[in-house]
Amino acid sequence: MVAIVDYRMGNLHSVQKACAQAGLRSRIVSRATDIRQARAVILPGVGAFGQAMQHLVQQRLIGALKETADSGKPFLGVCLGMQLLFETSEEFGQHRGLGIFPGRVRPFPRNLKVPHMGWNSLSLKRPHAWLRGIPDGAYMYFVHSFYCVPAERDLILATTTYGREVAAAVGRRNVCATQFHPEKSQTLGLTVYHNLARDLAHKE
Repeated sequence: MVAIVDYRMGNLHSVQKACAQAGLRSRIVSRATDIRQARAVILPGVGAFGQAMQHLVQQRLIGALKETADSGKPFLGVCLGMQLLFETSEEFGQHRGLGIFPGRVRPFPRNLKVPHMGWNSLSLKRPHAWLRGIPDGAYMYFVHSFYCVPAERDLILATTTYGREVAAAVGRRNVCATQFHPEKSQTLGLTVYHNLARDLAHKE
């Protein structure tokens, strides 16, 4: 079972629908026990970083998410779920994140229209199993006003350009995250979920 984490900030049902299209059996969960028992975890999200972390703390989910990242189980972050993996965010003040990846989340410069919304192309930097089959230059759907600045360049799997080059996907070993919404990026976006399903099938 794939756990889709409900911390009152996510586009849960579109992610669950994408899982179903990829043949993944998923459940929307909000308890640490369910996260720990899952074979894979998806952390989606839409909204403000500080409020999201507050909800994760209130629901006592922080420990279970960090344990999943350390366990080797597949862990996918999407949009805000990618940003939460980093150490800090400058969104409406300074906020501490999960700290699974080193780095911070910063606002786009004021001369750019925010949110960055729409289709942008990817520039692939490093391979990852869950991005297999997505070609360099593929267009994905983005909606975000802040962007991740990884402290280690080898975390960056793909970039996109909006005023500047920004991380579009990051990952290391069992943890991968996308700033774009795979579930809203048509057939190529769903490749991420199909690859996750293939990864889980190989672990059986």
